Amino acid sequence: MKYLKIVLFSLLSIFSVSAQETIPQQTKIDAIFSKWNNPNTPGGTVGVIKEGKLIFAKGYGMANLDYNIPNGPETVFKIASTSKQFTAASIILLSQQGKLSLDDKLSTFFPEFPSYANDITIQHLLNHTSGIRDYIILARLSGLGVNDYYTDKTVGKLLMSQQELNFNPGEEFVYSNSGYWLLGQIVEKVSNESLAVFAKKNIFDPLKMKNSRFHDNFVEIVKNRATGYRSDRKDGFHQYMTTLNMVGDGGVITTINDLVKWDASFYDTSVFNKDFWNQMLQLGILNNGKKTPYASGLAFRNYKGLEVIHHSGSFVGYRTQFIRFPKAKFSVIALANRTDTDPSKLAYKIADLFLENEYKSNNTIKTEKSASKKSSKKAVFVTLSEKELKVFEGNYWDNKSKSSRKLVVRDGMLNYVRSNGKATKMRPIAKNKFQMIGPRVPVILTVNSKANNFSIKLPNATPTFFVAYQPVTTYSQEDLKTYSGEYYSVELDVVYSLKVKKNRVFLFVKGDSVGEVTPIKKNLLNINGRQIFEFNETRNVFRLSMLGRVKNIKFVKK
Repeated sequence: MKYLKIVLFSLLSIFSVSAQETIPQQTKIDAIFSKWNNPNTPGGTVGVIKEGKLIFAKGYGMANLDYNIPNGPETVFKIASTSKQFTAASIILLSQQGKLSLDDKLSTFFPEFPSYANDITIQHLLNHTSGIRDYIILARLSGLGVNDYYTDKTVGKLLMSQQELNFNPGEEFVYSNSGYWLLGQIVEKVSNESLAVFAKKNIFDPLKMKNSRFHDNFVEIVKNRATGYRSDRKDGFHQYMTTLNMVGDGGVITTINDLVKWDASFYDTSVFNKDFWNQMLQLGILNNGKKTPYASGLAFRNYKGLEVIHHSGSFVGYRTQFIRFPKAKFSVIALANRTDTDPSKLAYKIADLFLENEYKSNNTIKTEKSASKKSSKKAVFVTLSEKELKVFEGNYWDNKSKSSRKLVVRDGMLNYVRSNGKATKMRPIAKNKFQMIGPRVPVILTVNSKANNFSIKLPNATPTFFVAYQPVTTYSQEDLKTYSGEYYSVELDVVYSLKVKKNRVFLFVKGDSVGEVTPIKKNLLNINGRQIFEFNETRNVFRLSMLGRVKNIKFVKK
């Protein structure tokens, strides 16, 4: 029986390969996805597009472990945040139809919001520059988990209860699912149709994407759907699905074969005109005039000298990535139905198999002067002794993002350690400058020993500064007494109970233990570096922040 199962899986896998299965890169692609290619595990599907044509498509692993159904190009996946470009497209189409303006205020559609909605435009929502707190994190902080059922009404109430923003509209770029959920609601208010119906009529049907839609009813039957799975870290898997119906920030279900048609529309303007795509690709602009790396449901980056338009997705048991190299007219789509994978990393590995000549062509040095500059850049790597590296060791804090970092010397190299313990090695490029090993773009860390701080700089981004501090690791008896108690948030309509047990402090929400709350420094506590509690001096009020997407929610001691 086991042998028969393996043979059947192999035959189905062969069947799932598109007609262009004989491309020279196939063996190497198979090697990249070897972890997925197993009849006993979930996996995903991969599509490679060149000049508008699908030159390679193949499924790996199983779409459904209960019935041994393999993944293939027609397998339907939930693509999570990769859906945002379709929400943005719906808004742009309504703008072209004259039914709304991208300068319209949020208060026009939601007068129930606090007065800050008068300063937020649709353009802010599209570009993640609105300052609105992320509803997924708000829901979690209010005691709702991904396995709990709640509705659009719950989300609306949560958002309208927020008395403050993370920042003033247009001041920063911070990814927010709330903005795209609101855009989905605006589509409904303006068109008098749900986002699902509007997108079907105006996007999916015109492009003949017959297996694509915003899935806003979790009990609806979906033919050929891949089940989402979570690894149990013991070579086993559990189903990891959702009962939530919210769409806009996510919610699209689709296939590799359908996404090829969407990709083709980027170059063929017979369905969506040039003005449509120009608006879709318009980068956000901050109040200070600087551009953000995000347009309308599409992110931008540079990879090995080529511009990339991309978007990833991650929700319950699904992980996705869609990367497009417009100059090369080349795209890679990776859709997975397992949590223990990184489709982004895998997609770029595939791109490397096809675009080597484009990388070289785009980086060709045309003059001796530029060649000299390139040569000098290569020569900046230096060697520092362990003694020299030890000078930089310490704990550092960024008050803006409410996050801590460590610089630690290990095995003769300086390591950048995040609050969750994950470390990244760095190579010195000067006596006080280091480049991180691993990221696909150069990440430069500069240490100022005299000022006791360091900065992190990504290409085309504002540096982030971390300042040295002395961490607190234990509570005093006075601290234990003053921190404990019940605190209420009007914005979340929830009570947080901080309870002392054996000289440790634990957080309870709705009777459930969330975790141990440990000190970082005076008046600053945290749970695993994710939830940050910032108390006032009298400790009858704290402000709660989480993951940079929710900042400064006020809790008052009862």
